[in-house]
Amino acid sequence: MAKKERKEKKEKPLDRMTATELRKYALDLGEITGVHGMNKEELLAAIKEVKGIKDEGKGEKVSMRDLKEKAREMRAKKQEAIAGGEPQKKIDILRKKANRLKKRTRRAA
Repeated sequence: MAKKERKEKKEKPLDRMTATELRKYALDLGEITGVHGMNKEELLAAIKEVKGIKDEGKGEKVSMRDLKEKAREMRAKKQEAIAGGEPQKKIDILRKKANRLKKRTRRAA
């Protein structure tokens, strides 16, 4: 039983918690409403605001939705370039940009 007690005492950092764990944590706080409609980034921001934690990240964190939207736009531009008879070099550039954005979504998750 000693191991269980140590595990319970040791709390995960907020950034490492899953969205489900953050929802439970936010419900336990009781000051946040609309918890079940929030995504992970929104939950983190709300919890940090309630607890008075200042976010000292590396910089502006881009949301997953924004990255995926930009990747979709790049793929659409690539399709337009193919249909418009653009040079292969331009098509390759657009393809690489979309792939980089996709990789950033994997790292952001």
